[in-house]
Amino acid sequence: MGLYDIKVKAQNGDDVSLSEYKGKVLLIVNTATGCGFTPQYEGLEKLYRKYKDQGFEILDFPCNQFGSQAPGTDEQINSFCKLKYDTSFQRFKKIEVNGSNESELYTFLKKEQGGVLVSSIKWNFTKFLIDREGNVIERFAPTVTPEKLDEKIKEQL
Repeated sequence: MGLYDIKVKAQNGDDVSLSEYKGKVLLIVNTATGCGFTPQYEGLEKLYRKYKDQGFEILDFPCNQFGSQAPGTDEQINSFCKLKYDTSFQRFKKIEVNGSNESELYTFLKKEQGGVLVSSIKWNFTKFLIDREGNVIERFAPTVTPEKLDEKIKEQL
């Protein structure tokens, strides 16, 4: 199974096939609105606006597994992100990235990166860069700011 075989939930609950993103460079991020890394939304939005016309997409998956830092409904999270950070990239329903209820997407992403040390997601704002063919190129820790990803994204475009 590949990335494009996976379905995720849109904020309204509809299924979204990741095959809709075939041919695009993706940055997949698990996020939270009450985290020390939450200001990274600003940098993510700058990257998105800079490269969206070249086939770049950011897929935002809110996650409340780390310190309960993504409280609230999907609508509240979306409203917060739009009002505070003027985000315009795609945000999906809240998910789990570890454990027995983890999203199929995150099972795939972690498997593609392999290795015991990188198997679980450690915190919010872990980022995965995906090439135009759906391959996981690199995983970035939450401490890696969006600005530091600019060159890596440009290489894939």
